[in-house]
Amino acid sequence: MHIKKSLYQSTMFMELIGIFFLILIVVYIYYKYVIFNFWRKKGVFYVEPIVPAGNLTDLVIGKLSIGQLFCDAYLKYKKYRTFGMYTFFKPNLIIADLDLIQTVLTKKFQSFHDRGLFCNEKIDPLSGHLFALSGQKWRNLRLKLTPSFTSGKTKQLFMILKEYGEELARSLESKARTKDCIEIKDMFARFSTDVIMSTAFGIKSNCIEQPDNEFRYWRKKVFGERPLLMAFLMFAPQIMNFFSLPVTDRGVTKFFMKLFRDNVEYRQAHNIVRYDFMNLLMQLMEKGYVKIDNEKDIGDTSSNVDRLTMSEAAAQAYVFFLAGYETSATTATYCLYELACHQHLQDKVRKEIDEILEKHNEVSYNALDEMTYLHKVINETMRKYPPVPVLTRVCTEDVDLPTTNIYVSKGTSITIPVLGLHRDPSIYPDPDKFDPERFNADVIATRHSCAYLPFGEGPRICIGMKFGYMQIKVGLVSLLSKFKFKLHPQTPVPLTFDEASILVLAAKGGVCLTIEQR
Repeated sequence: MHIKKSLYQSTMFMELIGIFFLILIVVYIYYKYVIFNFWRKKGVFYVEPIVPAGNLTDLVIGKLSIGQLFCDAYLKYKKYRTFGMYTFFKPNLIIADLDLIQTVLTKKFQSFHDRGLFCNEKIDPLSGHLFALSGQKWRNLRLKLTPSFTSGKTKQLFMILKEYGEELARSLESKARTKDCIEIKDMFARFSTDVIMSTAFGIKSNCIEQPDNEFRYWRKKVFGERPLLMAFLMFAPQIMNFFSLPVTDRGVTKFFMKLFRDNVEYRQAHNIVRYDFMNLLMQLMEKGYVKIDNEKDIGDTSSNVDRLTMSEAAAQAYVFFLAGYETSATTATYCLYELACHQHLQDKVRKEIDEILEKHNEVSYNALDEMTYLHKVINETMRKYPPVPVLTRVCTEDVDLPTTNIYVSKGTSITIPVLGLHRDPSIYPDPDKFDPERFNADVIATRHSCAYLPFGEGPRICIGMKFGYMQIKVGLVSLLSKFKFKLHPQTPVPLTFDEASILVLAAKGGVCLTIEQR
C-alpha cells in the first residue's frame, strides 16, 4: 500500500513538472512569435529581444543601469532615427532623432501627454502625484500647482535653503582643518533631506547634525535598491496593478502620511503661516487655488474649483521630496567631483563666487542669479550626468509620426534616451570632456532645442526646475566659498554608474573627496 502511494505521488509530481514545462514552452512561443513580432509586422527596425524581459534583461539582472542600457542602444542604432525595443511584454519605440523628440514632447504633445508610469492611489496613495498622474487629472493638478513654483514663490524659500547651506559648511569645518576625506554624496544627501523636509513638510529633520536619525532611515527606505520593481513601475505598471503591488514601502507611506497630516493639523490649530511648499499645499486643500504673486500668474482657473484632499496633498509633498532630494544631491555630487578633477575650473568658479559675494556682502538670491559661470558648470554637469537618464511617454491616441512611415498606435510606450543624447559626439564633440563653455549663449544657439533635456521639455517639463537650480547653487556656493576639494585616491576616474539605481543616474560606490580650508 505504501509503495502504491509513493508511486502515485511520484507520478503526480512528474505530471506537474510536465505541465509546468508545457506552460513554459507555450509562454515562450507566445512571446517569441506573437508579442515579439510587433515591430517586425510594422516594418520597424528593432533590437532582438530575449524572453521574458525583452530588451531589459541586462537591467533586470543588474548588469547595466537604465541610463546606460538605453544610451548604448541609442549610440548603436541612432542612424534609424527611431527603432523598436521590448520592455517585458510591451513594444517600446525609441526616439533617436531631435526633430522627432520635439514632436513627441511639444508639437504633438496632445498625443503623448502621459508618462505611462505606475499610479494607483487605492493601493499606493503616495503614487498619486504630479509626476505619475495622467490625462485630465494631471492637467488639472498641473494647473493648480503651477503658481506654487513661480520665481516669486521660489524666492520665498531662499532663506530656508541659505540657513541649511550655512549649517552644511559649519559641519565640515573640522574635517577641512585636518584635510579629511568625505563622502560628498552623503553630505549633499543630508543637506537635501533637511531642505526638502523643511520646505515640503515644515519640519526640521536635523540630518546634517544627526546623520542616523529617523528621517535618514526613511529616506534610505524610499530609495532602496529594488531594480525589478522599479522596472515594473516604469515599463510594466499593469503587473503591479494586477498583483496589487505598491511601489512605495507601506512603512514609508504610513510615516509620510502621518507626518503630513500632523503638520497640517498643527498649523491649522495654531494658525501658523510659513512661506514654504507646505503652506501652498494647504491653500490648495482649503481654497482649491494658490494665492498668486501678481497678475501674470493668473491662468485658467475654471478647473481649479476642486480642493485637494489630505492624501492628494501629501502625495505632492512626497514627490517634491523624491524629486528635490535625489536629483539635487546627485547633481551637486557630480559637480564637485568634476571640479575636483579640474582644479583650474574650480578656481574659476570660486573666483566668480568670491567677487559676487563681495559685491553683495552675503549669499543672496540675487547674488546667485549673477553667478553665470556657476550656472554653466551646473548645466554641463547635468549634460554629462543627467539626473533622470531617460524620459518615458505613452501614445494616448493613434498618430502618424511625421517624416517617418511609422503609425504609432494608442498605448505604445515611448522612450527618449537622454543620457545617449547628452553623450552623443555628433551633438557634443568629445562628450566625455567636462567643458562648461558648451553653455555659452552663442554655442547654445547652434544646438537643437531638444539636445539638452535634464528637466524634460514641453508641458511636462519639471515644474520644480527653478527650485532645483537654487538648491544646487546654495549647496555649492556654501562649500566652494569656504573650502577646496581634491580627488581622493579611492575615487575612480572615470566614475561608473550604479546598476541598481533605476530612476536616477547614481555613481557606484559613492564619491570621496579631500576637503581643505581655503
